[in-house]
Amino acid sequence: MTDTIDLDDDEAPGPVAKPKRSGDRVFAVAGFLLATAAAFFPWYVFFHQESFGIAPMGYTETRDLPETPARAVVSVSPLAIPDEDDGSAPASAFDPIITATVPESDDQASGASMALTENPNQSFPGKPQYRLLHVANGRALIEDKSGMYVVRIGSVLPDNSRLATLEQRDGKWVIVTSNGEVITR
Repeated sequence: MTDTIDLDDDEAPGPVAKPKRSGDRVFAVAGFLLATAAAFFPWYVFFHQESFGIAPMGYTETRDLPETPARAVVSVSPLAIPDEDDGSAPASAFDPIITATVPESDDQASGASMALTENPNQSFPGKPQYRLLHVANGRALIEDKSGMYVVRIGSVLPDNSRLATLEQRDGKWVIVTSNGEVITR
């Protein structure tokens, strides 16, 4: 026997029961709980700052050293060992460690050491590598290989000298540097 349901034309079909979607409810509840936790977490951190801050490092006056025997071999830099002189030699102002050598010829050695002892603050040899373009309102426009600069009295020039004066000589503007050089336009 087969059971069949005969619907009369007068009877309308009743509401159809939809299957329950418990997975959707789980995701909705989980999302709500996550949003609630995200909203209240900053307040929790605000009221419990000591738990979330950077912990200061604790320092003590003493420390416990491990009780290990002393090492039999100690390596010491030769520079740390004092000379066993009588102590009459004055201490040198130069570092005794040799880092490089430069070969010298006899004529270069005497000239280089002479130049260093006469004036240690001398500028590079040769003419300055800049030129004067224009002077106006107490300022000068100069140009070198890296660009143009506006300078005034006291400004540092590309050759590491300073601008001493701006003068007009024979109808032309010149700048005089602290080294005594005269640069014309």
